[in-house]
Amino acid sequence: MLNTVFMPEMALMLTVMVLFFMTLGKFRTSTVQATSLILAAVTLVVTFASLGTKGSMFYDVYQIDALSQLFKVVIVFGLFLVYFLGTGLNGIQERLHTEYNMFLAISALGLMFLSSSVELLTILLSLEISSYALYVVIPFRRGQGRLHVEAGIKYILFGAASTGLTLYGMSYIFGLAHTTYLNELAEKMPALVATQPLAIIAIVLVMTAFFYKLAMFPMHFWTPDVYQGAANETTSFVATLPKVGAVLLLLRFVAVAGVDVSQVTWVLATIAVLSMTLGNFSALVQTDLKRLLAYSSIAHAGYVMIGILTADEMGMAAAVFYVIGYLLMNLGAFFVIYNISPKGENVTFDDLKGLSRRSPLLALTLLVSVFGMAGIPPTIGFIGKFMIFAGAIHKGFYALVIIAVMNAAVAAFYYLKMVRAAYCAADDDREVISLPFGAKIMGAFFIVAIILIGSLPQSILSAAKAAVLTLL
Repeated sequence: MLNTVFMPEMALMLTVMVLFFMTLGKFRTSTVQATSLILAAVTLVVTFASLGTKGSMFYDVYQIDALSQLFKVVIVFGLFLVYFLGTGLNGIQERLHTEYNMFLAISALGLMFLSSSVELLTILLSLEISSYALYVVIPFRRGQGRLHVEAGIKYILFGAASTGLTLYGMSYIFGLAHTTYLNELAEKMPALVATQPLAIIAIVLVMTAFFYKLAMFPMHFWTPDVYQGAANETTSFVATLPKVGAVLLLLRFVAVAGVDVSQVTWVLATIAVLSMTLGNFSALVQTDLKRLLAYSSIAHAGYVMIGILTADEMGMAAAVFYVIGYLLMNLGAFFVIYNISPKGENVTFDDLKGLSRRSPLLALTLLVSVFGMAGIPPTIGFIGKFMIFAGAIHKGFYALVIIAVMNAAVAAFYYLKMVRAAYCAADDDREVISLPFGAKIMGAFFIVAIILIGSLPQSILSAAKAAVLTLL
């Protein structure tokens, strides 16, 4: 049983082990990158082949089901794209290239463990495996003064604070329910939430670590500084994969709290509104693109939360679909940032000037990615937002949808500002950007994927619905 259902994790463990042994020698960056890509591709094939498997292991703390396997495919696919995105690793100290790829694989492994964890302490251990690897790689950036060191320290401090609050909440939950297994908590927590105010506080405290990973209010303060201080390659990972894991955990915990639990719903709705509003209005005044995308991610966390708090099939499936789309759209934007800055420096609006002449492919990739994030049809972002809002309306959250639509209108301003800089700003005769063949393939992939899945979302939506049915 272990050999079949645990194969994706074993394949990624093999990737980590191979990269670990490579750290003991000296290899060219091209060799390290090729090895990482091949191993990630093999892991992706193995994970994809495991989509139909079911089972449980380790005294039922580790559950393999449709939800966990779908998220594992998304996580491994995201890792493959990040490896491909950072070909050359321009922003990372050269002597640390092998270690860098190894720690990214360890973080992804922690997120894979997280996907199948259905017991509180197992969830905490998986979260820490994922987080500790990122604590190590954020300061790996080449040059840039002390920005990367400050980013690493801030990420660690907020991570420690969120872990402490989560442990505090878990102790309350164990005290109230006398169990740490999610399936047993799902039977006991709805009644406890209805009668014990402490149960609501406990659930929100436990969710603190997930808010931290998702960059959601009130655990969002680290986001702009870490995005700005970390290398472009590292930021592309931090901005996407941990959020996939956080969405999965929030789905599991909202299901545990019980459907139609008004007190928890109101708390989560308030957090969603504050995240959207704070993120979008803060993004309006940013000039550094990574800081802008940081505040944008805080706002997107609010949109995802609307789908999650509906606690029904339609809304939760929309949240799963949206986070898959968010991964593609965000990585598309970071692909452009990475290729505009050959030495790994940060990118501002001034660096986008004349991009449509210097590299039409990069300009089009940026346009499609930010149109998706703005929710403009026929992109994946439009369908994702539409499904989330439809799910919330179906549940009767009219005020929440109105606030979200107003926030989406505000967000459109700074997304379109990026497109205007790339296509309409005065050109200052900078050099043409020549892309290698692999980068051209990747740019074309992002453009096609964001538009194609937005136009034909049925297959991913049906997979998302089948996945969330395991919770309901």
